[in-house]
Amino acid sequence: MRMVTFFLIGLTVHVVFFLSIFDIYFTSPLVHGMTPQTTPLAPPASRLVLFVADGLRADSLFTLLPNGSCRTPFLRSIIEESGTWGVSHTHVPTESRPGHVALIAGFYEDVSAVAKGWKENPVEFDSVFNESRNTWCWGSPDILPMFAKGATGDHVYTHTYPAEDEDFASKDASRLDSWVFSQVKSFFQAAKSNSTLKSTLLEDKNILFLHLLGIDTNGHAHRPMSREYLDNIALVDTGVAEIVSLMEDFFGHDGRTAYVFTSDHGMTNWGSHGAGHPSETLTPLVVWGAGVNKAQRVTASQPYEDGYLKDWNLEHIRRADVNQADIAPLMASLLGLPIPVNSVGVIPLLYLNNSDQFKAESMYTNAIQVLEQFKVKMTQKKETTLSFLFTPYQLLTESKQEEFTHKARILIQLEKYNEAISLCQSLIALSLEGLVYYHTYDRFFLGCSVVLGFIGWTSYVILVILRTHASLIRHPNLAKQNPSQNLARFCVTLALVITVFLLIQRSPITYYIYCLLPIPVWYSVLKESGALSDLIRSAPSLPLWKCFGYFVLVAFGIELLVVSFFHRAMLTVGLAFLSLWPLLSGLFGKAKLRSVSWVLGCLCLAVFPLLPVVGREPNLQLVSCAGLLSLFTSACYLWSSLRRTPMPPSDRRQFLSQMIHVAVCSFVPSLTHSSLQQKQGLPLLNQIISWGTLASSIFVPLLSSTRLFHRLLSIFLSLTSTYLLLSTGSEALFPPVLSWLMFVWINIEQEALVAQGVSRRQELSTIDFSANIDITKIRQLKLDDIRRSYFFVFFIITAFFGTGNIASINSFDPASVYCFLTVFNPFIMGGLMMWKVIIPFIIVMCTFETIQVATQLSSRSLFLIVLVISDVMALHFFFLVQDYGSWLDIGTSISHYVIVMSMTIFLMLLSVVTHIFTSKRFALWNRSKMHFP
Repeated sequence: MRMVTFFLIGLTVHVVFFLSIFDIYFTSPLVHGMTPQTTPLAPPASRLVLFVADGLRADSLFTLLPNGSCRTPFLRSIIEESGTWGVSHTHVPTESRPGHVALIAGFYEDVSAVAKGWKENPVEFDSVFNESRNTWCWGSPDILPMFAKGATGDHVYTHTYPAEDEDFASKDASRLDSWVFSQVKSFFQAAKSNSTLKSTLLEDKNILFLHLLGIDTNGHAHRPMSREYLDNIALVDTGVAEIVSLMEDFFGHDGRTAYVFTSDHGMTNWGSHGAGHPSETLTPLVVWGAGVNKAQRVTASQPYEDGYLKDWNLEHIRRADVNQADIAPLMASLLGLPIPVNSVGVIPLLYLNNSDQFKAESMYTNAIQVLEQFKVKMTQKKETTLSFLFTPYQLLTESKQEEFTHKARILIQLEKYNEAISLCQSLIALSLEGLVYYHTYDRFFLGCSVVLGFIGWTSYVILVILRTHASLIRHPNLAKQNPSQNLARFCVTLALVITVFLLIQRSPITYYIYCLLPIPVWYSVLKESGALSDLIRSAPSLPLWKCFGYFVLVAFGIELLVVSFFHRAMLTVGLAFLSLWPLLSGLFGKAKLRSVSWVLGCLCLAVFPLLPVVGREPNLQLVSCAGLLSLFTSACYLWSSLRRTPMPPSDRRQFLSQMIHVAVCSFVPSLTHSSLQQKQGLPLLNQIISWGTLASSIFVPLLSSTRLFHRLLSIFLSLTSTYLLLSTGSEALFPPVLSWLMFVWINIEQEALVAQGVSRRQELSTIDFSANIDITKIRQLKLDDIRRSYFFVFFIITAFFGTGNIASINSFDPASVYCFLTVFNPFIMGGLMMWKVIIPFIIVMCTFETIQVATQLSSRSLFLIVLVISDVMALHFFFLVQDYGSWLDIGTSISHYVIVMSMTIFLMLLSVVTHIFTSKRFALWNRSKMHFP
């Protein structure tokens, strides 16, 4: 098989394996076709006001000041006198879109939908806004449009400020909240003189939604402990008090207005969110007004062991915690609206101030609404599964459903309301478990198909390595033997049977891919099975104990890498082991200087995984130091290189200009952050330099000489410039230290090659990436090449996790992109942060390309071993996903599986890009007359 064909097939297979995890674990939980359910009794409220303080932590609202006073006196008075309060527990990912969907629609959106945009509805869903008579919204253009688009009819009215106002460099981000309050006041002022608007407002089942983004923006820009963040909370409290007073006056204090104050997510101490830290998942909930219980004094201890009641000095007031999705059915119950048909929330009865009959009827409506989803889900799965293969959810069969609903209805008629409520809550719990059961019905089947394909692909790659790149004794007949026609017929028949089976079950198109892919893969494995015979035949001549030792070490090394995904400090342990390689291999006595440099490089790099990933305060002096360190190492190299081989004047000019560029970029972050701290905004010149550096970083190295070290130095300088602009602290030192170790690795691999007697040493400075490869000098794989491949995978993982944790959203500091932009744009900011992660990856990739050239190996041979190692790691994580019980552990393993698969796909794509990056050259000057030996 040609390399291009193999590359395309391998890329396709890995893309399928990558996407499979989303089909298996992240399909949308929503079903359609349910009948809306409404409580038959009159609701207590005619209108509801929803305040969502974006990014507000529970402790920031509830904690008193050191002097015993409160920064939110109005909301504190509601908690202590006229309302009910608690903590709303959010779900991961703690981002604005899924948080608002849970609040307003009552369900937890699947993770993959977050990446599809804040203004777009990947899956249409019902919400309390949709069920209301009219809804007026004020706030962010990133949140409001998705609920207006999802509503049926034209009764959701949105009022947003320009997206450009969401600027982290703003002099005062609290003006976003002041704008909302001002607009609401103007709205009611206009309603006094507009009879049509006034009559509409006086109707029942109306909702007013105030989205307050200033707290979140100030938290990102200044941290949650900052004066700006805390002052913004006080401003919101004052604004809420004014809006409540305004509305009570407008509606004549009729006692028919309910108020809900909460947050979509919290925020970490370092100003980020997205993961599952308590500071992100614990949000405040305060409810008061029509139909809501007033504050309940308690003397006994409350069933909460988190210690917050004492910290917040609220032990004497009853606390009623909820899940975030419970707020949607609570609002629907207060207004008499149908509960959103996709809601999985349960009405928190402790918040309701109404009769027991109303509570029982509301809970019965809630139970029927969730049961309707279960019925639709069960029907869908039953219709797409052969009858003899269908296994119903035994705890809630059709007869048991009828029994539950009939018994609950009888209990309500007999006025046994507490028993009816308890029964309905049990029915809701069983319905939710059943929903999960049918939602994950095909998970095991699909997982087995993917694992079968994965094992087959890995086996195929191993066999290809043995057949084409290993020095084995070949059997002349087996080499030419083709697989039997019976095997081909069997595979075709099996594929037809699976296709018919999936057609009968009306399975999605992706099921065909996952189930049919293993067939050609295993056919190829059997086709290459002759390589196993060659291996067995060659076994007597192989150093079996040495092979076994390599196998054990690589297995241990892969396990260490897997553990490092959960504990970054394991990378430090791995680097400490790697530093011993020259001593254990005998290279220390033959190349002492390079061996000492290797040990020091490994130990210096080992420091970075021990540094904190999150919570670091910016230290821009370290960014400047990293720039100076990069300049120093580059200058030393240039001086050394000029002494050995001449350099074209054009390359000297380019290196000098790149070094000046690095010097400029090392001070731009300090100047930018200084300007932002003084609230003078992002300087235009700094922004131009930053975007210009980013745009040129890919093309500038292509202008340099293709001599090995000349090209590598140009790549290092170009990428370092961009990395410095995206750094805020110690992580800026990572590329120089990594590059130093990579330089040593290239040199010491030459010594290892000479020590093994593979070839005479070739002067590295004479190697040209663009030179035609002498095929006669390309050698077969040796056992030591497994070690080289493992080193590469280890350094790739270190490049990913050395300065952060890309599996966790909240490990990224938004301040990293402030040299480029400060106006909120999640996709551009995410792209810049991802480029920052990829830069060390490219440095390692270029080093690996260099080692392949310097050690006289084909680019395919080592890469195949790397594929095997990374695929084994991915398969390891896939099995971990099956073993874990809790969703948090499953989510962690899934994210790690996605990272490894993404890394493998990146490796395949960047192997081509890196080859171009190192070997191609664009000429701006006439070089035809230049020749350097």
